[in-house]
Amino acid sequence: MKLSVIILNYNVRYFLELCLQSVEAAIALIDAEIIVVDNNSHDDSCAMVRDKFPNITLIENKKNSGFSKGNNLGFQIAKGEYVCVLNPDTVVGETTFSSILEFAESKSDLGIIGCKLVDGKGQFLPESKRHIPTPRVAINKMLGKDTHYYVHSLAENSVGEAPVFVGAFMIMKHAVYKEVNGFDEDYFMYGEDIDLSYKVLKAGYTNYYYGKTTVIHYKGESTLKDKEYAKRFYGAMQIFYKKHFKSNPLFNGIVWLGIQMASIIKTENPSVALKKNVFYIYAPNGSIHYNNQFQFQVNTIGQIAEALPGSEIIFDANSMSFKEIIDIMLESKKNKNFTFKILPKNSNFILGSNSSKSRGEVIPFKY
Repeated sequence: MKLSVIILNYNVRYFLELCLQSVEAAIALIDAEIIVVDNNSHDDSCAMVRDKFPNITLIENKKNSGFSKGNNLGFQIAKGEYVCVLNPDTVVGETTFSSILEFAESKSDLGIIGCKLVDGKGQFLPESKRHIPTPRVAINKMLGKDTHYYVHSLAENSVGEAPVFVGAFMIMKHAVYKEVNGFDEDYFMYGEDIDLSYKVLKAGYTNYYYGKTTVIHYKGESTLKDKEYAKRFYGAMQIFYKKHFKSNPLFNGIVWLGIQMASIIKTENPSVALKKNVFYIYAPNGSIHYNNQFQFQVNTIGQIAEALPGSEIIFDANSMSFKEIIDIMLESKKNKNFTFKILPKNSNFILGSNSSKSRGEVIPFKY
């Protein structure tokens, strides 16, 4: 088998359904498998997977064992030569895996491959490619100076070496994962992707950023930015530095201060987002109704491009490929007033996110 896609899920049932639809389309011509590891979700994620995706391997944890342990469970049964770690709040294009695997086959020193990630508005996420967060780099980042934290020297659409990738999307050979003993289970959440990237580099491999393919990462849906997030993040950084660097009193002090400040951090409230008055949907096969209150306007791509600022564009995945959806989002990103949502295939809800810092929105409707 060529590829195994491991998706660790926790209480994001609707985003998971969209993600799985996109992954199934992307592996249609590849000898591949999908493994969903559920960390004891309280919604109906597992029932949805069993009902709508019966060919997918589902592992149902009886407790939330964290990111590292959950993904390691998937790796234990993965049969692919290559393995992709993928977040459930992502959308991949139909050519994402085929193009990356073709690139991977050309490299003899392959470590981890990352790709271009964008948020729900199509805006580039700089954490797609990062430097190793040495104590000096991390301190500057915490002080608001990210010059050496992100790999700014590598353009977002280019291909080249980058040391560290985010765990939302990572592809590597199963053999390399085994060689470095996989994800370190000392981390519960956050930091494990940095740790794995660094271990692979220390083992003598090269990590590559492949900016020729783009993946949507809603990000805020499975990683809410609140005080609990901050505490776990700073705690993960402490684990990382104890493992890989000498003790740094200044950094330890800043980490302690960060943890204390976390108690006053407030999660961004998605309700303050700009209200959308005009909704456009690209659906050549017809229009749909939202809550039986009003009808979406059905538009061509050209008409969407001429939409008034402040419009929300709804993409119909029944009529479009996921790659088409991603490409149009990228073309429209210059107008930051645009927001986007997706109508998944054979579904009665639309979803999306207008911010990478707050929970995504799921809107049910009736035909």
